[in-house]
Amino acid sequence: MHLNDIPSKEFIPGLHGKIVHGERLSWAFWEVEKGAIVPEHQHHNEQMMHVVEGKLEFTLNGETQVYTNGAVVHIPCNSPHAGKALTPCRLMDVFSPVRNEYK
Repeated sequence: MHLNDIPSKEFIPGLHGKIVHGERLSWAFWEVEKGAIVPEHQHHNEQMMHVVEGKLEFTLNGETQVYTNGAVVHIPCNSPHAGKALTPCRLMDVFSPVRNEYK
């Protein structure tokens, strides 16, 4: 498998992703347009987010911070979170268990 062979899908306006699924996890590669907003949500999946490139305003459990290149954020299960791309961003997320709604 090669990442270039996986079609990109726009999940919400401005959030384009390629998702790879294993038996117990999903790995997401995101290209995020400047100004794109991921509304507050939560899910039963544990999540690790990595800001590969860009500047992201991110709110987790009501606390807002700005993250830049190299930041890693742990998002526990069922924790409310939201984000806004302050610049174009490249992000990676790992979810466990598998995000079946992304299949």
